[in-house]
Amino acid sequence: MDRLIYFDNNATTPLDPQVLEAMMPYFTTQYANASSVTHRAGRQVAATVEKAREQVAALIGATPKEITFTSGATEAINMVLKGVFEHYAIKGRHFITCRTEHKAVLDTFAYLERKGAEVTYLAVAPDGSLDLAELEAAIRKDTVLIALMYANNETGVIHPVQQIADIANRHDVLFFCDATQAVGKVPIAVGDMQLDMLCLSAHKLYGPKGVGALYIRRRSKRIQTGALLHGGGQENKLRAGTLNVPGIVGLGQAAVIAQQQLAPESLRLAQLRDSLEAGLLALPATFANGQTAPRLPHVSNITFRHLKADQIMVAVPDIALASGSACVSGTRDPSHVLKAMGLSDTDAHSALRFSLGRFNTEEDIRTGITQITSAVQRLRASSPIWQLYEAGVMD
Repeated sequence: MDRLIYFDNNATTPLDPQVLEAMMPYFTTQYANASSVTHRAGRQVAATVEKAREQVAALIGATPKEITFTSGATEAINMVLKGVFEHYAIKGRHFITCRTEHKAVLDTFAYLERKGAEVTYLAVAPDGSLDLAELEAAIRKDTVLIALMYANNETGVIHPVQQIADIANRHDVLFFCDATQAVGKVPIAVGDMQLDMLCLSAHKLYGPKGVGALYIRRRSKRIQTGALLHGGGQENKLRAGTLNVPGIVGLGQAAVIAQQQLAPESLRLAQLRDSLEAGLLALPATFANGQTAPRLPHVSNITFRHLKADQIMVAVPDIALASGSACVSGTRDPSHVLKAMGLSDTDAHSALRFSLGRFNTEEDIRTGITQITSAVQRLRASSPIWQLYEAGVMD
């Protein structure tokens, strides 16, 4: 079997060997509970957790006390949105988000709407970008929070987070940013940007699955959120339970590596992504979604018209690709992100997401272009729909 070419790093990244090495002692010899500070072994592990908190904080420009460890971004999203809904009900129950947000945000808001929340879902332009004037116009006296992602998980389109934060602060509205796909890929300084809350997951930056972090700005006394888990009072009483020490150590080490490599790696990945797009967009009736908007350096979403994305993926079994977000990969519905950008169901079903990563090479790109180009040409050659397109009978 040929080596798998992995172009699905937005779904999850491989564990960096240096991260695994840092984690191993906490599976074996350093197994104490971080809350057991009455003995030396527990205090040593607790100190390691605090070191990881410092490492994560440094990656995003926060202070360690502003970092709460979680099981990942989905938990943090639920914690923030449900907590704000509960604690700010006296001020209002109006929230603002966007139609292209991750399902973890959209599904949580759907739940809160059943509880009495009012949610404004902003539209996006065909390139996936937001209209900031529309955002500001949507703010009401009873608006309590704006929830907008840093960068889209399907297209890589980056929102103008600094400007969104400025709008939120100007209107005394909380701003929560799901930065899961952006952390470690582009520079982020939450303190300078005056973000209120931000979440991330370790497994998106070459760390382990099942651990993440929530940033909550301490300098603002107006922020309150609620605990989803009650019990021992761990993590500033926001998340009770025994800490996942190996996972937290892994997240800390992943943050260190990401910070060290961020600038050169972003440039390298952007060059690989651009080469991939140049090769694949040479095919007729193909286009990149969100290409004209600011994007993450490693993400490309390409529609191959008059083919199903699933057909292409089956035809290239040695290349790992995605036809949408991993959170909804089992559904047959077209991507809600691409639909919000104005694509038809047919074109949305024809889109593939390429998300490159640390361990991809130039050879991967060349092989990927060759195999995918060959597959698309072969599939189209036997397609009656494609023959009609070539004959000019249909668009």
